Amino acid sequence: MARGWESKSIEAQQAEAIDNHSQSRKLLSPEQQALRRQIDGLELSRKSILHQLESATNPRHRQMLEHSLAELDRRLSEVSKP
Repeated sequence: MARGWESKSIEAQQAEAIDNHSQSRKLLSPEQQALRRQIDGLELSRKSILHQLESATNPRHRQMLEHSLAELDRRLSEVSKP
């Protein structure tokens, strides 16, 4: 019986989190939403490059990934400026 109550509590918490997330997105202006999407995309690309960099063995490929990572960091810092 305790497991049933626990899983219902978790489901309720997850549903509440989803509702809160969608409400917070609605409070942003269209410009803020576009900026958030741009930042999210850059961060996702950065994670992907970091993952590739972990497994890259070819020095030229590593160098290319490091340059890409530096460019993404530069763009993130530009976008994140107030």
